[in-house]
Amino acid sequence: MAKFTKLTSLLAGAAFALAGTAAFAADYTLTISSWAPPTHGINAKMWPKFVEMIEDATDGRVTAELKLGIAPPPAQMDLIMDGAADVSIIFHGYQAGRFTGTKLIELPGYEGSAEAASVADWRVYDAYLKDLNEHRGVKLIALFTHGPAQLHTVDPVTSLDQISGLKIRVPGGVGGDVAAALGATGIKVPAPKVYETLASHAADGVVMPFESRKGFKLTEVAPNVFEIPGGLYRGSFAFIMNEDTFANLPEDIQAQLEDKVFGENLSREIGKIWDEIDQIGRDETLATPGNEIHEASAADMEAFAKIQSDEIAKVLAELDAKGVDAQAAYNMVKDVMANY
Repeated sequence: MAKFTKLTSLLAGAAFALAGTAAFAADYTLTISSWAPPTHGINAKMWPKFVEMIEDATDGRVTAELKLGIAPPPAQMDLIMDGAADVSIIFHGYQAGRFTGTKLIELPGYEGSAEAASVADWRVYDAYLKDLNEHRGVKLIALFTHGPAQLHTVDPVTSLDQISGLKIRVPGGVGGDVAAALGATGIKVPAPKVYETLASHAADGVVMPFESRKGFKLTEVAPNVFEIPGGLYRGSFAFIMNEDTFANLPEDIQAQLEDKVFGENLSREIGKIWDEIDQIGRDETLATPGNEIHEASAADMEAFAKIQSDEIAKVLAELDAKGVDAQAAYNMVKDVMANY
């Protein structure tokens, strides 16, 4: 069910949780459900950009308000389907067994930024993956990835072979497969739980992007980073919207959102923000006493190439089995990113 709030006048001094709110009354206010910590880049930068874009596209007729902690990350898909909120972000790896097409962008070995990967993600979805209908039940409005994920550990890891035997928090999807191939024992907990998982010594490390050094305060509990160029994987996310919420908007507003916000437009802007917050996380690491980045050696990269190749072959086979021209889709991602 759509949950619009008709505003009859501007509420002076109202505590809109997101920057960029139009300085006049909106006709429709969407409820955003966010599972990230309050200061995380998702809340500090991504949702404000979304609100800015929908306000600009609709001349202020549509805005949104942010609500934190309505449900944990794995429950966001059901939350939006049920109409408990209008818009959210999901991480595909939390939905075990549901998403196959989204694994394509998670594969290790792509060269390029999160912005390039997010644009490639939307384009390959539109060209090859949308008929899989994996986001059935919600309206898909953008796709994006985080930057290359690295290994963050309590104790130093300075070579690939030291990963075997470690207890590593994994996100699911390709990230979990790669960790298993490296000999790690995977522990699945949502991203907001990584700090306490490490602080309680329930895990030796986590695989996440550099953004998490600041966003999830890993500089405090995992002072070491083992960095592989291109990363161990790229996490895949979607912006999703309640279908009734969108259907109940006036047709002209629907057209404005489709034309100016949804799809590649929003995917590009969110990917760009992830590049920014990844750099902030790297800077935070370099500025924090006791934190260190250990770079993979040439021998490490040679050993990882076999794991990478096996994972690519596995995912492409899964897509082929679903009727997708997997090699063409994979080539498209590489081409878009290489030429972005």
